[in-house]
Amino acid sequence: MALPDLSALAVPGAEIAVRVTPNARREALDVGEAGQPLRISVTVVPEDGRATQAARDLLAQAMGVAKTRLVLVRGAKSRDKLFRLD
Repeated sequence: MALPDLSALAVPGAEIAVRVTPNARREALDVGEAGQPLRISVTVVPEDGRATQAARDLLAQAMGVAKTRLVLVRGAKSRDKLFRLD
């Protein structure tokens, strides 16, 4: 799977809005239009934060940063999430 290059977003303190689709057929990351949240599809089910963790891992990989640098600010139990890069 080819991920888009999101290294331009890798600025400390940057907040990235995402919309997560759990239990998808395949993992994908769609940039979409400017001003819209990134759309992340993950194959795991939304239990015990697994989908959030998978989305964070995929986003970190596309940004080229360590996954531990992405902190969930809001949306632990929602499809709409906000991550901050520390």
